[in-house]
Amino acid sequence: MKLLWFTWKDLSHPQAGGAERVNEEIAKRLARDGHEVILLVGGFKGGTPDEQREGYRIIRLGNRYTVYWYAYRHYKKHLKGWADLVIDEMNTIPFFCKFYVKERNIMFVHQLCREIWFYQMPLPISLVGFLIEPLYLRLLSDRKVVTVSESTKKDLMRFGFSAENIHIISEGINIEPISNPNHVRKFEHPTLLSLGAIRSMKRTLDQIQAFEIAKKEIPFLRLIIAGAANGSYGKKIKSMTKMSIYASDIEYRGAVSEKEKQELMQKCHAILVTSVKEGWGLIVTEANSQGTPAIVYDVDGLRDSVQDGKTGVLTEANNPISLARRIIVLLQNEARYDTLRFAAWQYSRQFNSEISYTDFLGVIKHAQ
Repeated sequence: MKLLWFTWKDLSHPQAGGAERVNEEIAKRLARDGHEVILLVGGFKGGTPDEQREGYRIIRLGNRYTVYWYAYRHYKKHLKGWADLVIDEMNTIPFFCKFYVKERNIMFVHQLCREIWFYQMPLPISLVGFLIEPLYLRLLSDRKVVTVSESTKKDLMRFGFSAENIHIISEGINIEPISNPNHVRKFEHPTLLSLGAIRSMKRTLDQIQAFEIAKKEIPFLRLIIAGAANGSYGKKIKSMTKMSIYASDIEYRGAVSEKEKQELMQKCHAILVTSVKEGWGLIVTEANSQGTPAIVYDVDGLRDSVQDGKTGVLTEANNPISLARRIIVLLQNEARYDTLRFAAWQYSRQFNSEISYTDFLGVIKHAQ
């Protein structure tokens, strides 16, 4: 097959995350098996306009905001009629391929934006985005959709998509699970991990506040924050870590390499994830694979990747006080902690990029 994939970020983008990792693991395997793949993505400073990567092609156009227009123009001028299947990936805003591509097309939706608008955009843009999202979803509700969780499926169905047209694939990790959690040496003192790009929708500030509350009960508790801290929210987080009454026990490492990320996942006792919502929460499964359970907010995506009380912990309420309570209860019960982290590790072993690709291939073959 020839596949043309519209999405606003590729894995080299400074803001790339779990969704881009899943996309390109799939693209790599499609190319490996003889399919031709072109990704039309947004450009960024330092990004080359045209790149070949592991058998597939990346064409970068415009930027985060203009890519939708430039991708439309590029398709019309250079790629109309080329593909057997077009993938319209919705990351906040869809490309609306339904209305102009000649070829058969489907959507790929990791998550809907909804309340994220109010965390990532200022008023009145956030309000406009929130209000028009249901409208354009209704316009696209006849499309077949690939998604990664039951939460996103239910979200889509609320806006008119039929259940039979929504196909869930697993989110595969490409990090190798450890051979046995008992063989991994944790930090000497209980240590929490905050990992990933520091943005307001990730609610990193909640994690710092929860750490401060929990530390009153667990005196030797530590917090490591790893991730790029850009923009005003990132500056706020760095300032908060310095001003905290427990500043000496908060370590900010900035962006880390894949090797450092894996080491932190192994050595920390729990990972905190407090996003407004996720498609799945790939970071949870990755941490589980390294023998570390997650304590997360009860939101879309995270309630899919965490089996509450079995492989991780969901909070009763999505606030720092509830998060702190869960931290205290988990870390002060050693037997329960060991049982839970072993179950999390076992659960993570059913998720890998090859399975994700096989799921995806089944969907697109059916869509032809």
